[in-house]
Amino acid sequence: MDAHQVNYEHLELNILDKTDEEITQLLDHFQVKKSDIYKTLAAHGDKTGPVVAVLPITQHLSTKKLASASHNKKVKMIPMKELEKTTGYIHGANNPVGIWQNKKFPIYFDMTAQNADYIIVSAGELGQSDKVNPQQMATLVQADFADLLEHNDD
Repeated sequence: MDAHQVNYEHLELNILDKTDEEITQLLDHFQVKKSDIYKTLAAHGDKTGPVVAVLPITQHLSTKKLASASHNKKVKMIPMKELEKTTGYIHGANNPVGIWQNKKFPIYFDMTAQNADYIIVSAGELGQSDKVNPQQMATLVQADFADLLEHNDD
């Protein structure tokens, strides 16, 4: 991201396979909340092919909303066994910048990121994360902001 003038702070932050206590200690150490951490999910649209959603790890993706935002009738999550072949990254390491640079898949950030000072995304390797300004990152990867979250009334 240095080459693209996107400000970021690299963090060694891995909460996969951690206990709640270990996660709390890590979040306290970096002075962030769990909702600041965003996951990068890959799906396949019936019209567009692969699409990417970036949303808080504390939330669930609405595939209906992602389909609507990406101009598809339906989207389905890419199966785990096809993930690395499709995005170039293993589960837990999908990086929006890397996916954009290598694949040019359309990327959609959830609206929760739009006014946030920062979000934390995978840096492309397990346990490696980047704390970034979501507006700068969205501009870099030509992402749109959309409501992507599943709500109980959906």
